[in-house]
Parts: sequence; C-alpha cells; structure tokens
Amino acid sequence: MAFLPMMFKKLLMPRLSLGLAVAVTLCFPVAAATFKMERGVNLDIWTTWPDESRWNDESVLLPYPEWRKTLDEGDLRALKEAGFDFVRIPVDPSPFLSGRTAAFRDRLYESVLQSVRLANQAGLKAVVDLHLFPAGDNRSTGMTEVMADPALFDRYLEVVRTMGRTLSREPPEQVAFELMNEPVIDCDPAQSGKWPPKLHKLFAAARSSATRLTLVLSGGCWGRADLLARLDPRDVPDDNIIWTFHSYEPFLLTHQGAQWAGDFIRYVTGIPYPPYSVPKPQQQEILDRIRLRIRKEAPRKRKAGLLAYLDEQYALIDTPEKLSKTMEAPFRTVHAWAETYGIAKENIFLGEFGMIRQEYGNPYRMPAAWRAAYLHDVTTLAERYGYAWAVWSWGGAFGITTDDEGGTLDPVILKGMGLK
Repeated sequence: MAFLPMMFKKLLMPRLSLGLAVAVTLCFPVAAATFKMERGVNLDIWTTWPDESRWNDESVLLPYPEWRKTLDEGDLRALKEAGFDFVRIPVDPSPFLSGRTAAFRDRLYESVLQSVRLANQAGLKAVVDLHLFPAGDNRSTGMTEVMADPALFDRYLEVVRTMGRTLSREPPEQVAFELMNEPVIDCDPAQSGKWPPKLHKLFAAARSSATRLTLVLSGGCWGRADLLARLDPRDVPDDNIIWTFHSYEPFLLTHQGAQWAGDFIRYVTGIPYPPYSVPKPQQQEILDRIRLRIRKEAPRKRKAGLLAYLDEQYALIDTPEKLSKTMEAPFRTVHAWAETYGIAKENIFLGEFGMIRQEYGNPYRMPAAWRAAYLHDVTTLAERYGYAWAVWSWGGAFGITTDDEGGTLDPVILKGMGLK
C-alpha cells in the first residue's frame, strides 16, 4: 500500500466533496495494490446444490467450497502449468448466514482458508469472492434478501469482518478479498444511488479486520462496467483496492440456450462466433430456426416482442465493426473512468467473462472453436487495456474443461486464451 498517496487522498476529501481540486488529485502518483494478478480462472462454487435443510450436517458442506471434494492439488497444478497465475474462489456466504451451521461455522471459515492455502501451494494466488445467489427452493437467503433487509445486511457485514480476519493470516501478496459478487442493486435508473452507501459499509467492515489485504470492489447491477463508472473512487480512502467489472457481451452469443437467463435466450442456439464467419444465407437459416422455435414454444403474448428483440440484438453484431464496438464498449467505459480518477490499469480486474459450453439438460453444445475464438478476443482486449482477467469457469455450463467428469482442461480453449 502506498502510504503518501493515501494520506493525500484523506486530506483532500473535504475539498473534493465540494467538487474542487479534481485536477490536483490527478497529479499525484498512482499507487498499485499489494496483490498482483494477470490471468486467472473462476473455480466452481456448487455442483450438487444441497438443500439448506441439510446444512446442519458437516459432511454435506465440508470441505468448503464444494470444489474441494473433486479438485485436488494435481488439478490446481495443471492450471498453473497451463499459464494461469491465480484462481478466483467463489464462496457462497449463505451458509454463514444460516442458523443451521452455527455448530461448525468456525470450521467453514477455516475450510475457506485451507482452500486458499491449497491454491497457494500449487503456485496460484487466490481471490476469495463472496458470491451470493438468489434465494430459492434450496435456500432461504440470497442477494435480494441481503439487499432488502437492513438487519440481514448487518449480519452479512459480520461475515465480511470474520472472513477478512480469517484471510488476514495469509501473506497479502497471495490472497485478495472480494466483498460481494455482482450486487443486484441500482439497476433501475429511477432508484439508483443505493449501492455506494452499502459499498462503503462493506469496505469499512473488511478494513476493520483485514488491514493489509487488497480488497476487490465493484459497481452495482451485476458488476457492470457502466455501474462501476458511476462510483467516485475518492470516496474510498484507500490505495490497496482493485476495482472489478464483469462482461459477457454480447449476451446473445455468450448465453445461448441458458434456461435460467430469462425468457428469451433459451430459444437461441446455433449462432456462430463470430456471426459473420458463415455466409449471409446460412446466417438467415440459423435465425429462421430460432424464430420458428420462438413461434412454437414462447408464450403467446411474448412472441412478437421476442422476435423483435432477436432482430434488434443481432443487428448490433452482424459485422466486424459492430461486434468489435459491442465487445469493447465496457472496456472503453472503464478506461475513461480510470483515467478520470487516476486509477492504475494494474488495479482493474475483469472478474468474469465467458461463453457457454452446454446448459444443464440441454443437448445443444457450443463448438469449442467458437468459444476459443470468443475467449481469444476478450482476453486480447483485456490485455491490451492492461487489465487482469479471470474466465468463468473451471467447470459447469461455462467450463473450460472438456467435461465435468474428467476435469481435463480443453486444449482448444487454452490455446484461444493464449495459454499452454
């Protein structure tokens, strides 16, 4: 952590709040975070999704996170040998908020710490990511509940404090702490501005126990680039920060066939990457098949809107120029924001991106060559801007392995990302 720049920030905060001295701030040297990273992969968070009614059974949750039951040191070393230098470890905080784990909650925290140590022993740094999911049939607490209930948010802050204290036992060069993944808040422009106060509380909670760790912070509304750009980083008086955003642009291509991603994309399959890699007549055949599926399967009142949306979204990516503009837009947004506030490119992190391999229960499988081409273009963009990146994910629907059973890293995908 750079001590002098931080002190200057603190001294200038009263004047900055009045809109003064912005130019002066940008004259100070840019400080870099303690934690350094370049190329990473997100590990799996759940594979069996055990019901909360079973969370009082230690054998159901431990070791934690669940990838510990299937990945071993050999798998982690394979990531290192492939050219990754860090892993992002998604940790579902819901079990820490559930009364059913009270008897062994300390062991849950220790298990997360042991997961970090396993990664470090394999030569990989680690970003521990508190990764809330929506509540549902198998859990009573999720993102919506934490954001809506002040008392529950306070309990989440306590999880942040305790996790920060736990992780602080490790060298700060080896582990960073991401306080909340993709906060679902401020998505409605008419009701925006709710995320910054919560972010400040999260930051304060983490810093109260983790004084040396690099903290990873994001904007609201699913960690979008434009929401990151709404934040004023001067409100966080700390130089040991990495700012993160996620991008799955263009969604029309990256989430094809995903049943959980809304009532449109489930009908979309077979569009190649890039779309113009096949002749126009073939592009039209692909779109016609999607239109037919919408007409046959979509709710009657939604058909017209879904068909229009398909045409609208495809028109944004049907030429090299349009596709490039769509994919680079988040990077341009973050770059402009970083330049405005003097944030070093080393302190910016593309925390998630990817293209679906195969949705659960869906026979359609995205060809590896299309996925590799997409991942090549995104990683090339990130590295051109100087941003670290972490692909989503090791396994699952977006996995970079050939399948979830064998866990073999797909050589076509690795090559696309410039890895071994």
